[in-house]
Amino acid sequence: MNPDLYSFLLHLHSVIRWVVLLLLVIAIFNSLTAGNRLFTRGDARTGSMLTGFADLMLLIGLALWFFGPHGYKLIQQSGMSAAMKDPYARFFAIEHTTGMVIAIILLHIGKAQGKKAISDRAKHQRTLVFYLIALLIILLSIPWPFRTIGAGSHWY
Repeated sequence: MNPDLYSFLLHLHSVIRWVVLLLLVIAIFNSLTAGNRLFTRGDARTGSMLTGFADLMLLIGLALWFFGPHGYKLIQQSGMSAAMKDPYARFFAIEHTTGMVIAIILLHIGKAQGKKAISDRAKHQRTLVFYLIALLIILLSIPWPFRTIGAGSHWY
């Protein structure tokens, strides 16, 4: 992959992370404070925007994983055994990707709970549970600059 294209996609992936986190916090706040409020069109739109941006981030992330130096090529060059022994390689080649895919699946399940023919209170409770679990997995799977694995990286 062209280094300029890789850098652009990496920055775009990082910027979209903040959009996803913001939408996720908004969706969690809406469900948390809903009480007996109806599950509104706005709640559904927030879930749709959240999953849409998460899917876009996933597509960009998969392109980075397949064509960039820290994913598939790393496993291909050093072998799976060596990649699993190296914490940096294991994080980017396996843990980050797996965690994010699981989180995005949970986001989709949470969004689908808002479409079920159940009470509005149950819709808010179910979306809250799936969104909170997804948020936890996302926060654990991001290579934050304050973590050893993300040392030297940027906030964006």
